[in-house]
Amino acid sequence: MEIIDLSVDVASNPSEPMPIKLKVQPHSGGSKFGRRVMFLGKRSLSAKIRAIVNYISGKERITKKSFPNEEFINEETISLSVHTGTHLDAPYHYGRQSEGRKARTIDEVPLEWCFGNGVVLNFAEAEPGYEINSSDIENALATIDYTIQEKDIVLLRTGTDKKWGTPRYFFEAPGLGKSGVEYLVSRGVKIIGTDCYSLDCPFPIMLNKYYKTRDKTVLWPAHFYGREKEYCHIERLCNLDKIPKSHGFKFCCFPIKLKSLGAAWIRAVAIVEKGGSQ
Repeated sequence: MEIIDLSVDVASNPSEPMPIKLKVQPHSGGSKFGRRVMFLGKRSLSAKIRAIVNYISGKERITKKSFPNEEFINEETISLSVHTGTHLDAPYHYGRQSEGRKARTIDEVPLEWCFGNGVVLNFAEAEPGYEINSSDIENALATIDYTIQEKDIVLLRTGTDKKWGTPRYFFEAPGLGKSGVEYLVSRGVKIIGTDCYSLDCPFPIMLNKYYKTRDKTVLWPAHFYGREKEYCHIERLCNLDKIPKSHGFKFCCFPIKLKSLGAAWIRAVAIVEKGGSQ
């Protein structure tokens, strides 16, 4: 069995326009270490733990010399959007309702949707700004001689992940059009993934179309289809070209259980049993 990591690193880089803020509490260092240990609780520890760390008896306190190798446990605090890095968008992200009822938040997404048979469709030749439609999906399926099955998790390989770490990643990518989403969801697909920043075409391309036409349907058509039919999608996958089979492998994308939110980070992986490639 081979496990292939399909998730990008969560870190500040030119491909992520939304800021990531990181605060680090090191294992050791400086003359103020004892004070840092004492006041850690203000930021991150519960009142019970704070009481244990801050006070033992009288003037006694914990210092760096109290620990093996003079090292305390480290801690990091990170502030970032739930849409940073490889993440899963829930129906609630697309709108307050889906299929005429309250849209599911990320903690309400059924876990059985998030583990299943993976299918990779190759759109590496698609130009930036191209909107992949239902005919393109049919042609890609014909190329691999495969018919979509209910609960398949479909992954769109465009090669845009090779631009990760550069500003081009955000601006230069194809997208999935409404007819493409409809084709897959109508056949029982609940999760669609892409190696692009967004399932839709890049923001500047959509906005320019809207400014020229004032046509509301050109704005986030793949996202907004989720108001009509319930589905989820994954953005910012990578390494889809490393999966040796176009189908016949398992895919896993369990989201962090963030209460009542519209998305959450995932560690996406492909699980490939040893055998011939397809």
